[in-house]
Amino acid sequence: MAHFSKNFFGLIILTAVMLGGCLERSTATDQTLGAGLKLQRVFPELEFFQPVALLPLPSNNTQWWVVEKQGRVFSVLEQQGKYTKQLVVDLSDRVNSSHNEGGLLGLAFHPQYKENSQIFLSYTADGSPLISTISRFKTIAGNKIDAASEQVLLQVDQPYGNHNGGQIAFGPDGFLYIGLGDGGSAGDPEGNGLNPKTLLGAMLRIDVDNGKPYAIPKDNPFASSADGRGEIYAWGMRNPWRWSFDRKSGELWVADVGQNKWEEINLVSQSGNYGWNIKEGKHCYAPRNCDAAAGAANVIDPVAEYSHDQGCSVTGGYVYRGGKIQSLQGTYLFGDFCSGRIWGLTAKDQKDKNQRSFDQKLLIKSDLMISSFAEDNQGEIYVIHYDGEIYKIVPTDN
Repeated sequence: MAHFSKNFFGLIILTAVMLGGCLERSTATDQTLGAGLKLQRVFPELEFFQPVALLPLPSNNTQWWVVEKQGRVFSVLEQQGKYTKQLVVDLSDRVNSSHNEGGLLGLAFHPQYKENSQIFLSYTADGSPLISTISRFKTIAGNKIDAASEQVLLQVDQPYGNHNGGQIAFGPDGFLYIGLGDGGSAGDPEGNGLNPKTLLGAMLRIDVDNGKPYAIPKDNPFASSADGRGEIYAWGMRNPWRWSFDRKSGELWVADVGQNKWEEINLVSQSGNYGWNIKEGKHCYAPRNCDAAAGAANVIDPVAEYSHDQGCSVTGGYVYRGGKIQSLQGTYLFGDFCSGRIWGLTAKDQKDKNQRSFDQKLLIKSDLMISSFAEDNQGEIYVIHYDGEIYKIVPTDN
């Protein structure tokens, strides 16, 4: 089962198998944990096909964009209390979604979107077998993406069909961040995670407002060094599947999918090495003197992990900064695709952020295949069900 769990989007079949195994699942509104939270269906009139991302339009509280894996983006509009969806763009003719973890995987609005109408998409194109592609597009009339306006910024060959990562987002510094997996297969056979001379297995950071087609931020770890690729911000990743910036502190939280036993959450800093494939979570991945190897590589351990008794494929979320659930303030929320569980991480000691430890608490059990989380303009948190539905985390007394 551990090998199947890495075929992230092939888990629909696996989920049915696992129901009779070690993972317990319950309904989307099950409240057996006493956390005072529940999942509330939003856009109940609408369903989507394999949704992997949900983003609110900047400074617009009535419109969302939904990203579907096969290559389509839809807008969700509220009209007289009801919701309708409209096609924003269909790129299925250039997106290769045939592999379980390939497809249209990420979307980001430019920080000055209202002025320049620029959006960025991340998808896998045809290759050997895939090519991770980051492109800039222009929007038309605020609700359509001009498919003909594509400007390809970056392409990275994927040696295997899985571990594509694919999320993109702008950081508080205005640079575009890109998460890429180790290139696939199992165990990182090509050693990409620990090799800063490849863009695979890394968090990248580029300046899309300068250079042709982009510039390297001057403070990137290898911006002026031949020891690694200039685009790299941090490395040692297996498959960063959903990550976010805390809108208050600016900190970067990354969920990294594990191999056989452990799923992990990292607080990622510039020039950090997060250890794959020396370590899986906080543990040695293979029989070897990994403690010495990890020390020599200055490996940074995750701030949280969970075993495959609790799930099999982590999905990163957000630090809650909304106004509806005071008990969640400052809590990082994340989930698991296989088990439908949602956890919260709360810092035990806020005095020194570099020495923090975290309490990890199971908040919600659900029957959802959690492909992603979303955050609205007010900081409230949503959960995307890969089977086509979208939910909001709300207090039980709401």
